[in-house]
Amino acid sequence: MDLEELKASWSMLDKRLEKTEVVNLCIVREMIHHKTKTAYNGIVVQNVYNFLVNILIVCVVFPYVYMNTPLHITTFAMVECAMVIGLIPMICKLSLLLKFDLVGKSSSELTRLVLSYKKVCHQEKVWVIGSVCLALTAFYILELGFNMEAGYTLDTQLIFPLGLTLLTLALGLVFAKWQLSRHAQQLAEIEAGLQELREFEN
Repeated sequence: MDLEELKASWSMLDKRLEKTEVVNLCIVREMIHHKTKTAYNGIVVQNVYNFLVNILIVCVVFPYVYMNTPLHITTFAMVECAMVIGLIPMICKLSLLLKFDLVGKSSSELTRLVLSYKKVCHQEKVWVIGSVCLALTAFYILELGFNMEAGYTLDTQLIFPLGLTLLTLALGLVFAKWQLSRHAQQLAEIEAGLQELREFEN
């Protein structure tokens, strides 16, 4: 094999290696994209589920409880308002998630959306804690202090509402802790995926 043939062979080999490298990079990018999209879909499903459950409680469950128990109208209105206030950050999060477009937006734009989403998540804790405290305070003050028709007395009759409140809070905390852990993991996967996709853009 003379020198020219050797050069031609090396040139062909270089072209094949370049094509292989490009194909491998495309495969890696597609894998990162798919992993990020899967984590994003998980967060969307979780947020939609939480929103629908809360809407169900606000529009169906609590009105049903009100119609079938001696709750005072003022108590019902106050608790309903507190639960509606708790929906505001959920709506904000869903609106941010709708803007998340892995194909149409750059990784920098998506990173800014993730930061805005995390900020709303942080604020949501304050909203939820505040609305829950407001709802419970309104319920017990108005019902125990002013609802004479219900006939509450400071004896065993109070065990049921108090026990139900504590049980609901305990179950809510356990479920919230599990959801927050899963949500944090999915959010970390999205941030890691965007960081890796940014390297491809550079």
